[in-house]
Amino acid sequence: MDIDTASETCTQVLDAISEAVIAERSFLETVLTGVLARGHVLLEDVPGTGKTLTARSFATALGLSFSRVQFTPDLLPADVTGTNIYDERDRSFEFSPGPIFANVVLADEINRAPPKTQAALLEAMEEGQVTVDGETHPLPKPFFVIATQNPVEQEGTFTLPEAQVDRFVVKSAIGYPDLDGEVELLRRRAGREEQSPSIDRVLDRDSVVAIRRAPEQVRVDDDLLRYMAELTQATRSDRRVRVGVSPRGTQRLFEASRGRAVVEGRAFVTPDDIKRVAQSVLAHRLVLTPDARVEDVQKADVVRGVLEKVAVPTVE
Repeated sequence: MDIDTASETCTQVLDAISEAVIAERSFLETVLTGVLARGHVLLEDVPGTGKTLTARSFATALGLSFSRVQFTPDLLPADVTGTNIYDERDRSFEFSPGPIFANVVLADEINRAPPKTQAALLEAMEEGQVTVDGETHPLPKPFFVIATQNPVEQEGTFTLPEAQVDRFVVKSAIGYPDLDGEVELLRRRAGREEQSPSIDRVLDRDSVVAIRRAPEQVRVDDDLLRYMAELTQATRSDRRVRVGVSPRGTQRLFEASRGRAVVEGRAFVTPDDIKRVAQSVLAHRLVLTPDARVEDVQKADVVRGVLEKVAVPTVE
């Protein structure tokens, strides 16, 4: 699929999702950028803003299978990955796949699962496979996780390991709709009998695989490669940061920037593409110092400071 076709397809997908989800267009573009970058998306927001609806709408518009896993403190790895079941007829064990075996997996309230379950999910997110009783099972392709967490209720939650947070290409928040948006939400609800809105399918599985290959055609000049590396290196030398962006984060910035260029319909990356995705790609990878947390420093502030400090290259 060429860049122009991919961009037009992205517009169709976003238009279809906008019919169901009341959210800023930029938020939907961020989620789609994560999909194009062949990664996973983390949504952090208060309940009732539409995180689950967003995940389900993306799966439907993309024509992919969807599965939801409600993470709880008593959730076991086998509840996610599946388990071997004994068949008395032929006295053998047969693998019964868990809910992780879908193209789009909604990991709802992911930070409520214990570390052992998080570890099982980590293999799925990084390797595209799960291992049960020493046997490896590949996951469907394409495969990506849209995870949610609630920033308000922290009782009974487990902090996500930095290694797992680093697997998410982007982290974003829906936010509350403005007044007109909330009125439109009510107007749409009054116009249908079902509580949740319906959405039309735009693509199929093969088309999604093709559109995710489109960013590979996007050109990135050497000056911009250096600019990306300088941005992530600057996070490591910031006095407010204990652990800066990893080399994996630098690669994700590169991939998300190319995905952003596809959404914009360009065959090349610009500095603005990098700036547009930097906040959602880099901020969640930072680990602040204790002093910075006491001073109520936000990770977003660090990224903004880095973007202001690092010189932007002039690309023709």
